[in-house]
Amino acid sequence: MAKIDKLLSFLAEKKGSDLHVKTGIPPLVRIDGELHRLKMPPMNAEQVREFALEVCPERNRIEWEAMCDTDFTYEIAHLGRFRTNLYQDLRGPGISMRLIPFELMNVDELGLPKEIQNLAFLSKGIVLCTGPTGCGKTTTLAAILDLVNRERRDHIVTIEDPVEYVHENIGCIVTQRQVGVHCVSFQRALREAVREDPDIILVGELRDLETTALAIQCAETGHLVFATVHTTTASSTVDRIIDQFPPDQQEQIRVMLANTLKCVITQSLCRRKTGGRVAAFEILYVHSAVANLIRENKSYQLISVIQTGKKYGMCTMNDSVMRLVYDDVISLEEAYSHSIDKQDMNERVNRYLLEQVRESALTPVEAVRQSYFRPNMLEKLRQAGYSKVVRDMDMSEFEQPQAVAE
Repeated sequence: MAKIDKLLSFLAEKKGSDLHVKTGIPPLVRIDGELHRLKMPPMNAEQVREFALEVCPERNRIEWEAMCDTDFTYEIAHLGRFRTNLYQDLRGPGISMRLIPFELMNVDELGLPKEIQNLAFLSKGIVLCTGPTGCGKTTTLAAILDLVNRERRDHIVTIEDPVEYVHENIGCIVTQRQVGVHCVSFQRALREAVREDPDIILVGELRDLETTALAIQCAETGHLVFATVHTTTASSTVDRIIDQFPPDQQEQIRVMLANTLKCVITQSLCRRKTGGRVAAFEILYVHSAVANLIRENKSYQLISVIQTGKKYGMCTMNDSVMRLVYDDVISLEEAYSHSIDKQDMNERVNRYLLEQVRESALTPVEAVRQSYFRPNMLEKLRQAGYSKVVRDMDMSEFEQPQAVAE
């Protein structure tokens, strides 16, 4: 048993997501999004290196020593797989490992909306899952592929670096290729994939121009393509895709993307009140009006389309996090921290607080205390008939700086 296995077992036991072993400090684990130091002495460079070499394949050891970083997957029977990155920094070697459970959570266990589940039944096009690192993009796409695998009779090809969730051949046949092990690069694997009779292709990440161009071409030739992008909104995702290309190619790419893009899912992981985390989503479905905006270089109007597109299953991130607040899943503070449009969120929070006052769940003073834009909250209270209460408030406690509408 490798020395690091005990730390990984502890991580799994505590339902954590990541383990960090760095030179000069004790190991840390991430639980519910927060890092916690273990009660261990700081580790020196030689100890970290010894931990790393016990689990590192020879090919990756050579790459680590030559390039100062490498990625691979480490597996512990009956516990899970761990996406591993070895690196060097100012203080010495370091290890980052993310837990990937053997048991894949399905779409219902993850609480994915029906609008997202329905993507599993598309026949062609490209679906992008976006968000910051660690927001659960891979887990969401793995759950959608699991639904495809159970409900369809097709060929799924995944190209990842490294392979994370392992899919069995259930209804579909599943070909999973790891860059650097089963193929040389994303680009070459994508070129070869179209010769492997695929129906669905998963690309681990659209990380460069050539990979992005090939993924769009695969969607154009009648395949269903799923991929991830590191962006935080639907409109910035469209811009990121197009801006990768030289100016003289961008008009052509806009047309290709308008014809092939089916959906953009942007997600963020929020802390539950009861522990654990839950995903909030921004969902953009591409219908004819959206396709025209992409084609005409008007991606800045996409947020308005999402706001008015509820009948198509669209929702903004603020819609999603406030729904979790109303369902008592997350706190107001957590919702506010994950919102993108702070001005809109201030208005939503104050409307929610006013409802709580009307239902006698909060006093007016508590509502003002919890508000992120207090002048607006005070005005809402006055308009709702609480003018005397507002006049009698001791405003001195509200004089400290606070967030305001952006």
